Amino acid sequence: MTLSIRNQLPGTVTEVHPGEVMATVKIHLDGGQELMAAITLEAVEQLGLAPDSRVLSLVKSTEISLATGRFEGLSIRNQLPGAIVQIALGGAVASVKVSVPGGELTAVITREAVEDLGLFVGSDVIALIKATEVALASV
Repeated sequence: MTLSIRNQLPGTVTEVHPGEVMATVKIHLDGGQELMAAITLEAVEQLGLAPDSRVLSLVKSTEISLATGRFEGLSIRNQLPGAIVQIALGGAVASVKVSVPGGELTAVITREAVEDLGLFVGSDVIALIKATEVALASV
């Protein structure tokens, strides 16, 4: 299957914590980082997710924010460090490619944010991803 979602990071499920309707799923990415996804219990069951399950973590580029440093006291569970390898500036928005251990992430942010943060190729950044914005596919 081919998807339009550019951000696809492979990993292994380490924990599944079910709630009444939703579950949190912790994933050890192949690049060594930890990622958390919040998905429905129905999806957990349909995908047969359990510790040691192999998955692809999928995140739309519009759902990734960038920061120039780590944040404490933030509800966003996923903070992946990386370095900018490409910036494509448009009139209103920019596509920013970030190299992270084990792959690349693309974030679509405003051109103004690129300028305000002083981002450039080679900048160290943190990719911020809400757990509710991570989709999972079994592999």
